[in-house]
Amino acid sequence: MFAGAEIESTQWSWSRCRDLFINLTWRDIRVRYSQSILGAAWAVVLPLSTALIFTFVFGATLKPVQGLTNVPYPLFALSGLVPWIFFSSSLNACVNCLVANRNLITKVYFPREVFPASCVAAALVDFALGIVALYALMIWFQWRGGWNIRWGWWIGVAPAIIGAQALFALGIGMWLAMANLFYRDVRQLVGVGIQLWMFVSGVVVAAPRGSKLGEVLYFANPMTTFVASFRACILYGISPSPGELAPAIGIAFLALMVGWWWFRKASFRFAECI
Repeated sequence: MFAGAEIESTQWSWSRCRDLFINLTWRDIRVRYSQSILGAAWAVVLPLSTALIFTFVFGATLKPVQGLTNVPYPLFALSGLVPWIFFSSSLNACVNCLVANRNLITKVYFPREVFPASCVAAALVDFALGIVALYALMIWFQWRGGWNIRWGWWIGVAPAIIGAQALFALGIGMWLAMANLFYRDVRQLVGVGIQLWMFVSGVVVAAPRGSKLGEVLYFANPMTTFVASFRACILYGISPSPGELAPAIGIAFLALMVGWWWFRKASFRFAECI
């Protein structure tokens, strides 16, 4: 669709960038679910099945440690997996976005930032479906009895938390896309790194606290705060800690600004390296 188009000016208008962004996002969504029996249902099956596995492995032993009281462990795990899968899916898509679009990069000029941005936007579709699965499970546990949904106005803060997380994913994603373009083994390392990152982010196991090292890891990892804050709003119906959320948002914006600056600075070399 874009191959063969001639761009007379290097200055792209907002409307043209917007149209390109929408088309790339829609293309990523179509490719993800094409020739798939379950299609978009995978966005629900993946977090539910992962939560089931962690419930089987950790559910009985971690409940007293987590201090969940009457909160079912499957809900604890799923409320962490939904934002985390959005984050990990964004990074996994971003890391290969430049290499996968080599034909566009070598033939047409346009702002290269639209590639990682469209990857993050496409992952938001899976996140939305994951939210539906989370609320369905919450309603089911309330129907069973022994646990009640805690509605509160703090639930309105959750979209802002996910927005900050999306900016963080975009910033890191631009770094990874560049690194994978110059060194192709980065893609393999990212898969391993994301798995390790999950276990220190309080997704299915409480984040380490109570020691100096644990506190440093907690505050230095924005995903720990984003997951905990999202869980507080959605699952517990309470306010996230402003003192912990503010530094995480600051790190997210810093990662975005530095990632964008470096990405833009190196973009003239992309066509040479592909």
